[in-house]
Amino acid sequence: MSRHLQSISMWFPAACLALAACWPAGVATAQGASASSSVELARQADLLKPGQWVWAPQIAPRGPLLVFVDLSRQTATVYRNGVRIGVSTVSSGKAGHATPTGVFTILQKDAKHHSSTYHNAPMPYQQRLTWDGVALHAGGLPGYPESHGCVHLPYAFARELFAVTQYGTTVIVAGDAQHPVTSASGEVLSPTLSASPHPDDFWAPERSPDGPVTIVMSRSDQSLVVLRNGVEIGRSRAVLPNDNDSTHVLTLAVDAAGAPVWLYAAVSGHVDEAGQGVDETARNRVDIPPEFYKKAVSILSPGATLLVTQAPLSSGATGTPLTVMRDDATSSSND
Repeated sequence: MSRHLQSISMWFPAACLALAACWPAGVATAQGASASSSVELARQADLLKPGQWVWAPQIAPRGPLLVFVDLSRQTATVYRNGVRIGVSTVSSGKAGHATPTGVFTILQKDAKHHSSTYHNAPMPYQQRLTWDGVALHAGGLPGYPESHGCVHLPYAFARELFAVTQYGTTVIVAGDAQHPVTSASGEVLSPTLSASPHPDDFWAPERSPDGPVTIVMSRSDQSLVVLRNGVEIGRSRAVLPNDNDSTHVLTLAVDAAGAPVWLYAAVSGHVDEAGQGVDETARNRVDIPPEFYKKAVSILSPGATLLVTQAPLSSGATGTPLTVMRDDATSSSND
């Protein structure tokens, strides 16, 4: 028996060393926290250090998910049915390999993915955002952007997120990892009904009959697109105030009376807005053609996402166009 125990005691450290050698360098494995309420989650989220996260899915047990990656703050926030249920630190693309900003949907999930580009490197709990290699996955978290374009998450947080997302879950990536700034507070949206139709306007919900809905409004283009399950199903002219370059993210929820309400997410420069509803003044500053507005409203349900951005939606506009969907089908990996 003693010889058997001795052999086990010799084998165990060797096995641990072998396992550690196979593990991605810098992956955070045990820096999580739980919370029992939205207030406690918010308090803990404000104190996160690199590699740490807080996870409280019981706060909103059901409903559509939204993942918001803030490159300026190097954080990822998870909303379910408009309620924040998790916040994590991340590491995004370093200089020369910047993580693209835009509205994405989860295209592929692979819990045991390995890179086809970087020497078969493990990418646990990979959730692909683009076919050319950008994904969410467990990875190194040094406290600054250091990936080749992917969004690195703490290992246990990546596992929890992987378990609750689905194909088509909306992921918004915004901010600037290399030049973080704090924007001035500004307007948001939800429409009044006086804008004139544009020749390029269209409505084709048959392109994607179901799935999560995301609306993207661009101040620079004065236009909006409607995505369902990552597919563009509508585009319209939209008159938006263009007096600042703030980014706003909202999710559609239901208030105590059962009425739909757009709630702000906590994005960089607007953390204090989190959970607040859009007021009538903000609504009245946005004009959308009446017929298009009626069609868009008809497909909205709790959990729908709204992004207001300064980035253009069209490739011919000034500035870097916002990614709203990817049609290429190249299955390479970039990280």
